[in-house]
Amino acid sequence: MNGYSIFCVSDHTGVTVESVAKSVLAQFPHLEFSLITLPFVDSAEKAQATAARIATAPRTLIFSTLTDPTLRLPFRQAGLSLFDVFDLIAPAVESALGQTATPSGGHTHGMASDYEARMDAVNFALNLDDGLNPERLDQADLILVGVSRVGKTPTALYLALQYGLRAANYPLTPDDLEQDDLPVCLKAHLPRLRGLTLSPERLAAIRQARYPDSRYASLAQCRMELSAAEVFFKRHALPIVDTTRMSVEEIAARLRLS
Repeated sequence: MNGYSIFCVSDHTGVTVESVAKSVLAQFPHLEFSLITLPFVDSAEKAQATAARIATAPRTLIFSTLTDPTLRLPFRQAGLSLFDVFDLIAPAVESALGQTATPSGGHTHGMASDYEARMDAVNFALNLDDGLNPERLDQADLILVGVSRVGKTPTALYLALQYGLRAANYPLTPDDLEQDDLPVCLKAHLPRLRGLTLSPERLAAIRQARYPDSRYASLAQCRMELSAAEVFFKRHALPIVDTTRMSVEEIAARLRLS
């Protein structure tokens, strides 16, 4: 076996530690990793069982966000390579603040005060997906615009779930692109419009997977649509994000700052 088994261990959902692990491992592009997330390791018994499970696997690294120091002991006692976020960072923060941290698990992704707002934003994104209910565009924080398959829907949903932003998305169809300008319903909301684009080759590959050998998926069609959309974007000086080499998380982060 040439690769490493990476275990992301958390006393809650594991979302934070998984993000940290992915970011760190991305710095080692010549190595192979398989990522396994083990959430809700929130008792001594679960920690011992998890450590015993990992100890049987070859070539392992463990990233963890175990806020209770006692939960980290079984992994160290088993001689495993453990990189705990709190273990590594909390002492430096304690030093800077002049205070001792009080371990308290599960606060990062629990029922936070913005939970209802995020759920409302998700429902909004679904109700205004793919050009639905354009009469409600005035209620949107952001309106994502682009041709079919540039990543509008997943990005809108991520903006809603992660940041609580009400994101609508509107597809520019071939009929729209044959007109002289953006649809009227979009021009009424220019400050909130954000253009999404990507390379013609990437768009063709995405469309080909869904509709093989169709005109819709042809490279010529993709080039034509992207070029026409870019004319609209530049005419109105819309912020544009090229999604060709970006994850949904990266796209959403850039849009949030645009």
